[in-house]
This record gives sequence, C-alpha cells and structure tokens, in this order.
Amino acid sequence: MEYMVGVVLALGVSGLATVVGLDRDRAFYPTLTIVIASCYDLFAVIAGSLHALMLESAGIAAFLLLSLIGFRFTLWWVVAALAAHGVFDWFHGRLIADPGVPSWWPMFCLAYDVVAAAYLSWLLGFSRVAARSNRGHSR
Repeated sequence: MEYMVGVVLALGVSGLATVVGLDRDRAFYPTLTIVIASCYDLFAVIAGSLHALMLESAGIAAFLLLSLIGFRFTLWWVVAALAAHGVFDWFHGRLIADPGVPSWWPMFCLAYDVVAAAYLSWLLGFSRVAARSNRGHSR
C-alpha cells in the first residue's frame, strides 16, 4: 500500500506541476528534492533524538549539494539525487536509528523518489524542461 500511495502521489504532483506549468521553472525539482530529504530531520526532531538529527542532517547536506549542483548546471544531477534518495530510503533503517520515522515512510518515500526521478528524466529526455542552466556557463 505504501508503495502504491508513493507512486500515485508522485505522478499526481509531477503531472499537476506539468499541467499548470510549475515545472517550467528549473527550480521546481531541486526544491522538491531538498524538501523530500528534509523530512528525515523532521522525524528526528519529532522524536526528540539529537543523535538521529545529526546523522540525518549529514544526509540532507548531501542531497542539498546535489540539488544545488543540479540547479546550477544540469537537472540530470537532480534525477540522480532523487533516485539516490530512493536507495537511501531502502537502506535508511540499517544506516540510521531514527525513532521518529513512521514504519511506512521508507517504502512510501522510495516509491515517490523513484517515480519523481523517472518523471523528471522523461521531461528532460523530451526537452519539456531545460536540463542546463544558461547561467552555468556564462561566467
């Protein structure tokens, strides 16, 4: 069930973003990736676990960096970040003991991340969104 909800929600959010034009702005998917990665920090705060918060913050920093690189240069880095976050979700419980993470979250988030990565890849492959920033090579 968690996987199905993640798939449906990712398709719904991404599809709506395309229909109304939100994803024409190159910042949409990098911002989405940053928000997705930040959820684990929220769970650590809810649980009151400073140790988990520190570990989760290291993960967020990595996905933040990939998102910013992707925004600055090419959105293919954001595709990689979303897909990598899906892998992170799969292994999360074995890597970080965060008592605030709901039992269903890793499966839901994995499905969402992978579908969002595939959708962005589709957008880039069909040139529906610019992969590269015009600013990245002008300086």
